[in-house]
Amino acid sequence: VQLQASGGGLVQAGDSLRLSCAASGRTFSSYAMGWFRQAPGKEREFVAAISRSGGVRLYADSMRGRFTISRDNAKNTVYLQMNSLKPDDTAVYYCAAGSGVYELRNGAYAYWGQGTQVTVSS
Repeated sequence: VQLQASGGGLVQAGDSLRLSCAASGRTFSSYAMGWFRQAPGKEREFVAAISRSGGVRLYADSMRGRFTISRDNAKNTVYLQMNSLKPDDTAVYYCAAGSGVYELRNGAYAYWGQGTQVTVSS
């Protein structure tokens, strides 16, 4: 599975962005999907994960209520809707595929995609 994230950009605090992660191959629905981020000088951080069917979603505490993860298995795409963005959300955002949402939350993944830069100005 190859993953390609897109949708990042430069926005102002309070704005919204929707990231997309397109997957190649016909096994997309076999994987739980997740988003991670890494800010300069900081460790990689779990953002959100969604189960194969979309029925289970996990969020990091600091993103819950502002970010929404979703997926469209027909389009082999997972999304991250980010609202009320803050300067602290500035990071490179990555998508990943894994065996389950809890495994992804713990940092275990099977496939990792290229990132997309999100920059939030104050």
